[in-house]
Amino acid sequence: MKLLSVAIPCYNSAAYMEHAIKTLLTGKDEVEIIIVDDGSTDNTSAIAAKYEKRYPDIVKAIRQENGGHGEAVNTGLLTATGLYFKVVDSDDWVNEAAFAKVLTTLRNLVSDGKMVDLFIANYVYEKPSINKHKVMDYKTALPQDRVFTWNDIMFFKQSQQIIMHAAIYRTKLLKDCGLKLPSHTFYVDNIFVYQPLPYVKTLYYLDVNLYRYFIGRDDQSVNEKNMIKRIDQQIRITKIMIDYKDITTIKNRKLKNYMIKYLTMMMAISSVFLIKENTPESLEKKKELWDYLEKNNKRLYNRIHNKVLGRSMTLPGKAGRKIVELGYRISRKIYGFS
Repeated sequence: MKLLSVAIPCYNSAAYMEHAIKTLLTGKDEVEIIIVDDGSTDNTSAIAAKYEKRYPDIVKAIRQENGGHGEAVNTGLLTATGLYFKVVDSDDWVNEAAFAKVLTTLRNLVSDGKMVDLFIANYVYEKPSINKHKVMDYKTALPQDRVFTWNDIMFFKQSQQIIMHAAIYRTKLLKDCGLKLPSHTFYVDNIFVYQPLPYVKTLYYLDVNLYRYFIGRDDQSVNEKNMIKRIDQQIRITKIMIDYKDITTIKNRKLKNYMIKYLTMMMAISSVFLIKENTPESLEKKKELWDYLEKNNKRLYNRIHNKVLGRSMTLPGKAGRKIVELGYRISRKIYGFS
């Protein structure tokens, strides 16, 4: 059995996907690389087939009809045979030295009978256009180099949300919790990392800069213009997260507070871009989103709305919009919007 399965969702990725594949190949036989060609119309499928032929014991090439990023991740998870599972987007990559340390640590945990549910490592925003590298770490939020539980976590800054790029989940946990991402929808990475959290009992944090998150392509989902254009999909994901579980009933206080903070971020991002669009329709969508939260979970609405960020997102008129603009500039620095 492989130690780690890595799914690479690809859609017309021929120009850059080989960099991701080559960095993952440094994991050798301990790693299973699942390249999912999600209905590409360029040379993606041929490149995937080339690596499968060259590394038949490591690489699996799968071609499917276009279903979006989430459906590609679903296919990767369904196919995965490794003890752990990670997603690496086709325009991103891993640092080889950090990857070797991650694999060694995972191997040691397995051999010692201490398999954890969630393994966390740092990620790095890579912005070549301005020669900038921003490391996102968890040193002040999580214990290092030991197995721990939610009771051991410390304070999470807004910039320290555990996003998909930082997460390596135990494969069986993802399958047991019934994770299935929606098709033809952007921003499903939030569901990927959020939904399994109540099932996580043990965690491990390794302070290495593993994942390199490329920022700069015009067609990226985190491009500001695209986030405004696709705001309905952001809203859809946020509503799915609201409906998923009444997180106010979670018994572990630290886990509950963390998940509320994550959902607060999702509400804030949706509100920010709806206000930036600044049309009667977008402002009505913002109101409808907050009304949806209040209708579906009044207690959760109060928890989120009573936070300073939440209150600012619902202030009317120019004063509210000015506060949101300030919040947007801060969020842009934290979350890497381009």
